[in-house]
Amino acid sequence: MAKELLFRLTSEYITLGQLIKASDQAGSGAEAKWVLSQGGITVNGEPEDRRGRKLRAGDLVRFKDGKLVRLQ
Repeated sequence: MAKELLFRLTSEYITLGQLIKASDQAGSGAEAKWVLSQGGITVNGEPEDRRGRKLRAGDLVRFKDGKLVRLQ
């Protein structure tokens, strides 16, 4: 089972695209868009491909490579 990483929010929410960059899954916005286009990302167990999806404390994001990020 993949280790769950905690990501502390500094505002009310972060977008999925921003989280992809902040969690080192992509180096730029264009790369984040490509990562999303490849599929395999879930938010709270549901498939997600919207770069602008707002994530809030308590949300759990699983990446295609198995990495888990819980927002707090």
